[in-house]
Amino acid sequence: MSNPVRSDAQDPTELNAAGRRVTEVAVGVLVQPDGRYLLAQRPAGKPYEGYWEFPGGKLEPGESVEAALARELHEELGIDVRASHRWHVLEHDYPHAYVRLYFCKVTAWDGDPHGREGQAFAWQTLPAQVSPLLPATIPVLEWLAAE
Repeated sequence: MSNPVRSDAQDPTELNAAGRRVTEVAVGVLVQPDGRYLLAQRPAGKPYEGYWEFPGGKLEPGESVEAALARELHEELGIDVRASHRWHVLEHDYPHAYVRLYFCKVTAWDGDPHGREGQAFAWQTLPAQVSPLLPATIPVLEWLAAE
């Protein structure tokens, strides 16, 4: 008997208390040993174009948070995740989507990050020097500062 595939992705029709569909997103907080962290700028044509955020993307049906994180960071930045762990979960209600964000600290990867989708990125220290910041990015900077 085979084991069923374990999935963290919720029912794609899951609704929040206000009746909005919940979009689940794996987010990578890449942290270097010296404490610098990576922020990426949202590309043209996407909601919040030009805002800075931690890289990541939506979970596909049946995909775990870890698998989505590895896939998205490879697609966006050309890196292969070697070490990560789930850190915080945050729900945020944007005008265009209600999201459940699974923030994962990424502490080891292969390759040098580069914007494979034409997006800018920047290694930052606290406080962030880039702006504007995507609203759900701000609590993450507070969590980093508290450590």
